[in-house]
Amino acid sequence: MNTLLDAVREGRMDDIRPLLARLDRGGRKAVLDELKVLRKEARGWRWGERTRVRKAILVAGAGCHTGAAGCATWLGGRDMRDWVHSPYPWVLEVLGDREPDWLADLARRLAARAVESDAEYRLVEELARRAGCPLPVSDGMVLAWAERVNSSRWQAGSEKPLVDVLRADARLDVLVPHLLTMPELPSVVAWVDSSSPANSWPAALTALVAEGLLDRAALLDACTARLLRGGKPTDLRFCLLVVRGLGPTSEEEAARVADWMAMAADGPSPVAGHAQEVLARLDAQGTLSVRQLAEVSGAVLFRTEKKLVRAQLIQLGKVLRRNASAAEELLPVIADAFGHPDTDAQERALKLAARALPAATPEVREEAARMASLLAPVHREAARAVFGDLLEDEPEAAYEEVLPPPPALRPLGPPPGSVAELTEEVTAALLSPDAEDITAFERALDGLVRYARTDREELVAALEPALAGQWWATAPKGEVEWRMSRNHYGLHIVVASLLGRVSRQSVHDGQAHPTGTRGCCHDALNGILYARLWEAAAEVRSGRPPYLLATPTWHTGTIAAGELVERLRGYQALGLRAGPVDFAQALLRVRRTDAKEAAQEASALGTEEGDRLAAWLLADEPLAAVIPRHVDTDVEVGRDWLRQTVIKARRVLLTTRDNPLVRQSFPRPFHWLGSAHSPRNQNCYCWIAESPQWTATLPEDGETLAAWLLPSVAACVQEQRGTAWLLPALAETGGPAAGAIHLALAYGLGARHAEDRLAAVDALLVLAARGRLDTALLGGELDVLLEQDSVKPNRLADSARTAAGTGAYGTVLSVLAPVLPALLAREKAPRGLSDLLAVAAECAEHSGPPTTGPVPGLAETAARGGTPQLVRQAVRLEAACRVAAG
Repeated sequence: MNTLLDAVREGRMDDIRPLLARLDRGGRKAVLDELKVLRKEARGWRWGERTRVRKAILVAGAGCHTGAAGCATWLGGRDMRDWVHSPYPWVLEVLGDREPDWLADLARRLAARAVESDAEYRLVEELARRAGCPLPVSDGMVLAWAERVNSSRWQAGSEKPLVDVLRADARLDVLVPHLLTMPELPSVVAWVDSSSPANSWPAALTALVAEGLLDRAALLDACTARLLRGGKPTDLRFCLLVVRGLGPTSEEEAARVADWMAMAADGPSPVAGHAQEVLARLDAQGTLSVRQLAEVSGAVLFRTEKKLVRAQLIQLGKVLRRNASAAEELLPVIADAFGHPDTDAQERALKLAARALPAATPEVREEAARMASLLAPVHREAARAVFGDLLEDEPEAAYEEVLPPPPALRPLGPPPGSVAELTEEVTAALLSPDAEDITAFERALDGLVRYARTDREELVAALEPALAGQWWATAPKGEVEWRMSRNHYGLHIVVASLLGRVSRQSVHDGQAHPTGTRGCCHDALNGILYARLWEAAAEVRSGRPPYLLATPTWHTGTIAAGELVERLRGYQALGLRAGPVDFAQALLRVRRTDAKEAAQEASALGTEEGDRLAAWLLADEPLAAVIPRHVDTDVEVGRDWLRQTVIKARRVLLTTRDNPLVRQSFPRPFHWLGSAHSPRNQNCYCWIAESPQWTATLPEDGETLAAWLLPSVAACVQEQRGTAWLLPALAETGGPAAGAIHLALAYGLGARHAEDRLAAVDALLVLAARGRLDTALLGGELDVLLEQDSVKPNRLADSARTAAGTGAYGTVLSVLAPVLPALLAREKAPRGLSDLLAVAAECAEHSGPPTTGPVPGLAETAARGGTPQLVRQAVRLEAACRVAAG
């Protein structure tokens, strides 16, 4: 036994098999127990030594296992894969005496759980060969096989045709069917090079079907099922290419008519478009019944994609021309399209209804006439010509703007009532994905300070087992201190200090470490949070303060002025001085509106902190005033690596003034906030991961914060994704909402990505609901950004349409009215202008004309004549304004 263990410890791989051969079943079990201990011990070794010995442990352990299940678990352990050169040839050697059934069982188990590389694929393949069983198939096996196929295409520097590589694979008919059932296709399979589509997987598979090497029906069924199920766009594109490459016959398409109908109704646009084409062919062949056509049309006509809706209406028109008796079933479906948001679709549907009306029964006609009330006002006259007396005159209800209720302030609530409750909250704040939630973070931080003073021993005893799995709980103390001094670990810093995982000297060094000095607001705001955490780490060791002063009253981060006065009174009663960082953060968070009474009470305390609070409340000035003048600056938005040039774009940004009081009276981490800042002098190379803690740092000074964040928010109009995420939180901040917030909102409404535009719409509605939205100011900022091409009209139209869809028609129209004149005056109409006019027309049809009067240039555009979409929407908007005004 000792001889075998010595060979393992020394990494002598060639000696393991003969030494194993000398052991009986009991001897192998005893060695296995020793190997388990050694395996655990090796986790703390250096990488080079650990790798060499672990390979020997892996091989010896595989030979000592007598059951296939245990052997598979041993070989599949993640900690046993830390090697460069494969140990599996030695594994196969030590398993050379096993029975075929045992090897087959091991192969199946390994395939199901532990195939992540070519080496593991070859191990399973060899086990199956020795066992004489079929190759077990799993997602891991297929993924590794696809990678092998891709690698084997390149030989001697030249690319071998993919179809030739696949044709030579003896297991093709087993692996390909499983490939199409995987949750996601391997990237090497799904990716199609547009420059050589003939050498792609879809082309190769269809070629192999033609050669009879793959089952045509099975491949068609699998791809159709995957299109029906949905998935990643690349996966669906793959399946569409396969289906089109197979060229299904009319009989094959007809056998799957229910699938095509479901795809047309609910599939992504490319899939729905293909299904629509198939259904049109089936209808032309007489295979699709009128009832089936009505069913699928009812679903497609509710889709938002104009192309799909237009194609479906055209198809319905063809059927009505061919078969007038179909009107009875198709007219109700056509009438449903009267409520489609696209007015062109409404017009087409109305024309189809006129064609179908004579052949329909009176009941169906009356129902279609009732649906005509959904038509846009621009089509009301045409509807009266179609339906005549069937169309009832309905009195128009007075318009009422629909806005969401203003966001209610949510109090943080009382502190945790027991150590057990606090432990639960701290654990959740550290481990949950929402650890950055302001409420959870602030309650946990304040609770740690409170109970470190009153129930330290009980708190430590409760937290130690709850957080035993944290890296800093088991790592060497020196490593913990080194890592925490160089990286931000949030609340972990405070808990590690409380539990003694960092020394007093490290906490002192953390407090002394300069933060927020790199010249951008992201570093400055994060630096304030770091400073708060290190100060709290010191306070939980001292057990000095009874609570934190900067704990918010509400979820936004704001503190009620009267509550802060009471906290200072409590400190005074205990004879305590406030922590400098904690008090400075409290000042930035306190609500200064209508706080004269609180200022008098603070001054009456007779303490330095009370006097500072009183002066701060009475000043009621912004931390850093925003200069209401645009600053045009060039910013880097990308690089052209081919030409080795920097790609820049013009940005409209804002400057802030300095505030000497901050640099004189606040701790060093806050000094950046008090300096003057111009976007021309800022170079930010941060990897921007926006944090809700930023708005909680300055919850009552959103205008200043917006000015500082403008460079990163403005990046949303280019490639940057997610930089508009904080706009709704900015809309909830206190203080005035002036140029900076409205300029940030303008950028967000024109963002490149839909999720950023949605965040901006939320912010727009929040500002409007709070009565803080200046529509003329926002429209002016949008006008500037549209002029310099930072914001695209089509993206703004998407945002405006989303906002109007909530019922805020008047608000949206008042934002668009200042934007339209300059766009209409351009010599060449920009892309998306017709969409903007369509949204404005819809708003005017609901809320009435703009309060600012006629839109300059609209009448001239409407008078051009013809049927371009721009002219049609201009006519619609002008008609809506004229009717509403009349």
